[in-house]
Amino acid sequence: MKITASLNNFRMSPRKTRLVVDLVRGMNVNQAKIQLNFLNKKAAQPILKLLNSAIANAKNNFKLNENNLYISEIFVNEGRTLKRWRARAMGRSASIKKRTSNIEIALEERASEKRELSKKDDKAKVNG
Repeated sequence: MKITASLNNFRMSPRKTRLVVDLVRGMNVNQAKIQLNFLNKKAAQPILKLLNSAIANAKNNFKLNENNLYISEIFVNEGRTLKRWRARAMGRSASIKKRTSNIEIALEERASEKRELSKKDDKAKVNG
């Protein structure tokens, strides 16, 4: 089961945001939190906030344990582009493109740990 969260129109170019996203893809949730806390990039804090939102979705909506979750998918798409104009020589103007990013994250539970827990629960039910 995939637990998702998204951040739309984040005011940073996708190229810069992908540097951070590529670093945490496939990581355990706790490891990714630590990595994002100490990363010296502007995009790290909003991605950490998005990760915390996805974890909260998993806990509250699906009753999953945070320690068993990992980042199965995280990707950055191009959002809307804000177009601005800058004055240039001889009365001309040049365009400035202020790019935005759409970030989507999907968390999943580790299959091996989930199976082990269910086996332990079955043994507890038989013995108890």
